[in-house]
Amino acid sequence: QVQLVESGGGLVQAGGSLRLSCAASGRTFSSYTMGWFRQIPGKEREFVAAISWSGGRRYYADFVKGRFTISRDNAENTVVLQMNSLKPEDTAVYYCGAGLGITTFDYWGQGTQVTVSS
Repeated sequence: QVQLVESGGGLVQAGGSLRLSCAASGRTFSSYTMGWFRQIPGKEREFVAAISWSGGRRYYADFVKGRFTISRDNAENTVVLQMNSLKPEDTAVYYCGAGLGITTFDYWGQGTQVTVSS
């Protein structure tokens, strides 16, 4: 069982940056692939980025490549999404997820709102 708590969301102007953090509980954190997803009201949750258990592999959605960076610290049980060059279309609730593979995420945080003003 993994419990996830996101933080770091907020309001930022276009072109600005935000750093989202996800704190995980549970001794098996380092076993999980960690990911970030986002959801706009009325739309399905979409994949943003993921990182393998070791941190050796990182995956990004095309629309964030070059702007967002995912990282993790297994000693601190945290995963971070650094978001730069934010655009108004990045506005969404961002969720942290944990799973045993890149295609399956079994645990979710409560989400954190990111709003980018134009």
